[in-house]
Amino acid sequence: MTWNIVCDSSGDMLPAELVPGKVFLKVAPLTLRVGDREYVDDESLDVPQFLAAMSAEKGPSGTACPSPDAFAQAFSSADCSLCFCISGNLSGCYNAACLARDMVLEDHPEKKIYVLDTCSTSGSLYLLTELAVELIESGMDFEEICKRLDQERDDQRTVFTLQCFDNLVKNGRMKPLLGTILEGLGIHVIADATPVGTIRVVDKARGEKRAYRHMVEYMSKEKDCTDRHVIIAHCQNLEGATKLKEAILAALPVKKVTFLECRGLTTFYAMEKGLIVVY
Repeated sequence: MTWNIVCDSSGDMLPAELVPGKVFLKVAPLTLRVGDREYVDDESLDVPQFLAAMSAEKGPSGTACPSPDAFAQAFSSADCSLCFCISGNLSGCYNAACLARDMVLEDHPEKKIYVLDTCSTSGSLYLLTELAVELIESGMDFEEICKRLDQERDDQRTVFTLQCFDNLVKNGRMKPLLGTILEGLGIHVIADATPVGTIRVVDKARGEKRAYRHMVEYMSKEKDCTDRHVIIAHCQNLEGATKLKEAILAALPVKKVTFLECRGLTTFYAMEKGLIVVY
């Protein structure tokens, strides 16, 4: 029996063979629009070049989710598929994947396909993928795996910090003067993902050190982090991710901290030096 784990490209992962001959990671890429240019968020994307193009562009930019056909092709190539999507409140990926599931099952009712709205992004998809491989290898049946993945999604928390607000300003989500003031004062905005996958600002901190301390305090308050695997996705900011990792390990009883490099979609929203933590 073959398994596909299918993610949209917000998961900051590239296609891979996870268990030889048995479990494969398929990625359905989003399309990113900067001015009159389009970028596909796949392994060919040059992230620093993309970031520079966004910085140089004066007008608004946008994103488009993968087509249902992109998900359907992935679902069709395995006996069982587990699909993890960016929050349905932020993108149409989840709806596209659900439509693809129904299309494939109509022609191939013997297949098993599960689509999960992660209510998050980036490290959430990574952690769900990690757990899915573990459960598949354990021999657990499909329905039980789906239940466990639901529980993991509900147990996850996401917190992130932004230092650059250009894209928010250009797309009309922040007033230009406010963005200029925040960057000029070195203010870091700290936000989280709500249980339904929307974004809310929970704190602000002046300076990098305070921002990381506030994030760790927030993590401690929101959840028992004992033995949790923490994922830090960083946008061209390994130095900041390393400092935040050190602060987390010093204050919280986590199991380990792993880095991801933001690819196209998460770079689009996090911008340079942004950090996204899922735990």
